[in-house]
Amino acid sequence: MTETLSATAYRTIPAGELRAEHAGSPARLAGWVHRSRDLGALVFLDLRDRAGLVQVSFDPTWTPADVLAAARELRAEDVVQVEGTVERRIKVNPNLPSGEVELRATGLRVLTRAEATLPIQVDYAADEELPAEDLRLRYRYLDLRRPELQRNFVTRHRAAHSVRNFLSGEGFLEIETPVLTKPTPEGARDFLVPSRVHRGEFYALPQSPQLYKQLLMVSGFDRYYQIARCLRDEDLRADRQPEFTQIDAEMSFVDEEDVFRVGEGMMATLWRDVLGVEIETPFPRMTYVEALARYGTDKPDLRFDLPVVDVTEILQRSEFRLFQSTMGTAQRIRGIRVPGGARMSRRETDELQDVAKRGGAGGALWVKRGEDGLSGQFAKALDEATLNAFLGVTGLEVGDLFVAVVGPFRSARMGLDEDGRVPTGLEAAADELRRHLARKMNLVDESKHAWLWVTEFPLFDWDPEAGRLVSAHHPFTMPHLDDVLALFAATEGEGTISADDARRLYTLPMRSRAYDAVYNGNEMASGSVRIHDPELQRRIFRSLGIGEQEARTKFGFLLEAFRYGAPPHAGFAFGLDRIAMLLARATSLREVIAFPKTNSARALFEGAPTPVASGDLRDLHIRTLGE
Repeated sequence: MTETLSATAYRTIPAGELRAEHAGSPARLAGWVHRSRDLGALVFLDLRDRAGLVQVSFDPTWTPADVLAAARELRAEDVVQVEGTVERRIKVNPNLPSGEVELRATGLRVLTRAEATLPIQVDYAADEELPAEDLRLRYRYLDLRRPELQRNFVTRHRAAHSVRNFLSGEGFLEIETPVLTKPTPEGARDFLVPSRVHRGEFYALPQSPQLYKQLLMVSGFDRYYQIARCLRDEDLRADRQPEFTQIDAEMSFVDEEDVFRVGEGMMATLWRDVLGVEIETPFPRMTYVEALARYGTDKPDLRFDLPVVDVTEILQRSEFRLFQSTMGTAQRIRGIRVPGGARMSRRETDELQDVAKRGGAGGALWVKRGEDGLSGQFAKALDEATLNAFLGVTGLEVGDLFVAVVGPFRSARMGLDEDGRVPTGLEAAADELRRHLARKMNLVDESKHAWLWVTEFPLFDWDPEAGRLVSAHHPFTMPHLDDVLALFAATEGEGTISADDARRLYTLPMRSRAYDAVYNGNEMASGSVRIHDPELQRRIFRSLGIGEQEARTKFGFLLEAFRYGAPPHAGFAFGLDRIAMLLARATSLREVIAFPKTNSARALFEGAPTPVASGDLRDLHIRTLGE
């Protein structure tokens, strides 16, 4: 797919689209002066438009004297129109698609002048350091002129175009849902919008179209999608923005495998259309518990292996005191075999302590296998039988390194501690070590596109401050079919369950039919099979401490719709911003969002947010504190 620009009153062809086949033809171009070079008798400039760059030459042989004089007055970012003849360049520039030709100018018209001193430049060499990001965001309209950023937005456009074509071909209807919605009681904070007409009442900007797309399924549309703008009032990171875009979809009469087929097909088509890369489908499947136990994370990077191995029972038999102390406790000994890792230096193995500590562990332990046997921190504590068992489980070969951490792991399904909190597991430490070791040993295959589905996420999380269950995904997520009977048994009776019953329910391995799509260690999408049975929905609300009246107040419009026949349905939401970032190989979401906010949620180029006049606030029935 290409994005060509048409001829207009100001140009016969875009500057960046000139090629060798246009040689000998007249042309009129319009764009920005990217750079200019005055060589005395000759003047060269690189003219830039969205299609790219082309060289324009001014020479007394073909350029009138007044035009040549005007060319000498040009400066960076002036907007000009030039006309002349396309000719082959004497010296080809292989770095430009238009590098075989130039426009030999016979006419020049300055459309607008740029100030002599620009707050930021547009022309940067590939190895040149850019200005501070805050300065670039302040002058975003100049920053967006950079060819690298413009290529990012071409990539984003292609991705969105590919998605629309694919989903339309799969029978989905693109339907817009409201932007002014009802405040949601779960998840991140809403952005609230006061109503001028209804005093003291507020709309919310949507965190997602979740309830609306479920209502569309009840309405019989069968397949819906939307490239939806969503907003959440939450703390920001490099991969988070208060407003973001997701590819939102919902389907009726489906289960997980139907959803996976559509999601996989959409991503395979998108990667083919944008990158020319074929992705292998179907994606692997892995449960949440398997992912935590094997990789230490629910979004594992499968471009390299390095699985986490449990060696608790074996190493408890050693004479190493720390290992022995784990007997009869919830503590586990888990580690990673690193092929060829024995060549790591002492400085590099010492560095593993800090890596493990970043993940919450007290440190890391390691042994190396050489020609003469094991060496390292617990090598001498292993007798022959323990050593043989250890080598058998880990597969440790000559030249390998084994790195271990000791402590509690969430994948072992810990209960709540005495303070009613969920103990911190060491999965994060294992994940930190795994990724660090893969980078250190150059094990990451950068050419690989490793997708998978992570399934069977927990149905509930625990809120220690409120002392109650909360939804791990959202309260409309279907429980795993094998766990529904246990849920019903725990929620018999009227009203919400007690705090003690909630704690007991949390300790059960209560799974959901929620799933995430993961790509190269990045969470790309989440979704679930939804509850469509009113009684099961009431049981979930009861578990969450939401009574009948509260449920009607918060979700009454959805529950009422369910009374009139709701089909089984499920869906997903892929993050378009993150997809575009990875396709463009950008390092931040801000590089693929036209007008992003800073980490403090400010729009520097326009000065938002900003105070509002007191009269405008009065119209909205709002008074700020201190007035």
